[in-house]
Amino acid sequence: RRGSDFRIRSDLSATLFLEDPADYDGGELVIEDQFGPQSVKLPVGHMVVYPASSLHRVTPVTRGVRTASFFWLQSMVRDDGARRILFDLDQGVQAVAAAQGMGDPATIRLTGVYHNLLRRWADA
Repeated sequence: RRGSDFRIRSDLSATLFLEDPADYDGGELVIEDQFGPQSVKLPVGHMVVYPASSLHRVTPVTRGVRTASFFWLQSMVRDDGARRILFDLDQGVQAVAAAQGMGDPATIRLTGVYHNLLRRWADA
């Protein structure tokens, strides 16, 4: 598409940290989620991805300079609830794979469920 005709949904927000956290005080990214506020201050080159619908803020910088880049992403899966289920399922698959191995029948079955749900919920 051309120019302003191209639009994406902003399903996810991302913040890329571009400053060494030892070089500044404050400046934590505080993300409000279902578990309460989560404070994030990552090493240079690291990024955090979070739902764009979440409330978030940056605490005041009291020493130095905080440099970061933020942007928005469109997920293959439009629904936030479906993305949360897929994330939780993936965490479970990873735990089973770590405990039982990738060739374990339970790991294989859960991986299949994950991919089937992803195909079902992904926008075409």
